[in-house]
Amino acid sequence: MNFELTDDQDMFVSAAKKLSQSRLTPILQRHPSDRPLPKEAMLEIYGALGDFGITAARLPAEHGGAGLSMIDYGLVIEQLPPVIALSLISHDGSITRLHAGASAELREAYLPDLIAGRKIACTANSEPEAGSDSNAIRTRLEVEGPDAYITGRKLWITNASVCDVMIVSCAVGLDAGDRPITSRVLVDRSQADVDISEIPLTGLKQGHLSEVVFDRTRVPSANIIGSPGDAGKYMTLAWNGNRPLLGMMAVGIAQRALDIAREYVGVRQQFGKHLGNHQLVQQDLADIETAVISSRLMCFFALGCLDQGTRANGTSAMAKRFATKNALRAVDLAMQLHGAMGIAEEVGLDQLWRDVRVLQVPDGTMGILALIQGRELTGAAAFR
Repeated sequence: MNFELTDDQDMFVSAAKKLSQSRLTPILQRHPSDRPLPKEAMLEIYGALGDFGITAARLPAEHGGAGLSMIDYGLVIEQLPPVIALSLISHDGSITRLHAGASAELREAYLPDLIAGRKIACTANSEPEAGSDSNAIRTRLEVEGPDAYITGRKLWITNASVCDVMIVSCAVGLDAGDRPITSRVLVDRSQADVDISEIPLTGLKQGHLSEVVFDRTRVPSANIIGSPGDAGKYMTLAWNGNRPLLGMMAVGIAQRALDIAREYVGVRQQFGKHLGNHQLVQQDLADIETAVISSRLMCFFALGCLDQGTRANGTSAMAKRFATKNALRAVDLAMQLHGAMGIAEEVGLDQLWRDVRVLQVPDGTMGILALIQGRELTGAAAFR
């Protein structure tokens, strides 16, 4: 078992880091840090991501994507600014959902622009009463000949306010157990009337999480993707991939907190010597580094399971829960090491804390992730 990155992976990480520093971070810095980025800034970001070739990271190369392994994708995600990484995960996952089951006409009409970064995609799954429970979806899809109509409300939808294309999970009826039969439908925002409003967040404030309301929104019935009942399967597949990727986002935040803290204790003096020469400071630094490395390895393990095609429901849930919890603790320790400067905005640790706290919610809260892992351990679903 080799834990060292290959030469190609080292080069990939270096290139992703350079992309972040030279092209992505300057775009973020040109705009207010406490407000969602405008659409033109997001298109500039996606142009850079398209040039780098990762807008469709999970799509096989023969279909125009990057065809990255999940581990390689995770290595890239760790290097990206968190607000961009979260948007990319939504966009890339939406491309994968569109490709899986869409007609040739839909693929040809939308995939080239989405892969090139000229258009932005999102997926609308969650609802006020349906977060991690896909069996609670109540947004309706009614098919009437060549047209279909969507009625319902979606919540916490990443990219919704800046997207051009939305993949919406809807119920087309109920099965014998009174559970929704879910289906996917593509909504082209240039052709559909959709009400979207931003939701202000604790962190990731330059990003876009929104509420989306469909009031008998008309779409062509040709925009229905796949077969009735298959949306839940693709939700689970996406969640299993997204969770360790979100974990890698948390690892990147924790690594940044470690870098900031290590630099600070090397220059700040107290009681006649540098902070880094005090025993308890070294212990805190050791705890932060342990949190970073253990979380990275846990996420690699989950991503590796996905690459190998083994069942990853429990390991993916475990990786996200472990990494986000550790990252929150790492940032807290870094703030403690800075004393009063740790709560000053100029250092930036406050933003890291807010950002990583937000990451504990998307694609499964801490409690639901523990129950998913527990279900895999016992064979019993505690939430049913």
